[in-house]
Amino acid sequence: MRIGDAAAAAGTTPRALRFYEANGLLPPPQRTVTGQRVYGPRDVSRLRLIQQLLSLGLTVADLRDRADRLPLLENKTPPGYGDPRPTGVVSRHIATLNAEIARLTRLRDRLAARTR
Repeated sequence: MRIGDAAAAAGTTPRALRFYEANGLLPPPQRTVTGQRVYGPRDVSRLRLIQQLLSLGLTVADLRDRADRLPLLENKTPPGYGDPRPTGVVSRHIATLNAEIARLTRLRDRLAARTR
């Protein structure tokens, strides 16, 4: 399928596909004799995985540094919060989220105390 069809199937844009390719998250796709990109079902699966991981708060840089491991997660659910084997980047992200939750909780409590 062409770039527009692959983007639509993954719920993203052709620009995002080119961006992911340029950043090493997607392998270079096959090309037609006229140079147009051609994607398959595995590419769409990987796109969905990339979007899911980005929606969980990981960054493009996080994924780029581990792009060689992305195929291990394809067609599987990414590790959740309770997974006993989170990777270093996931552990750091969870720690950052926990710190932000604690900060926001303190802020909420201080605001609530002032309004009583």
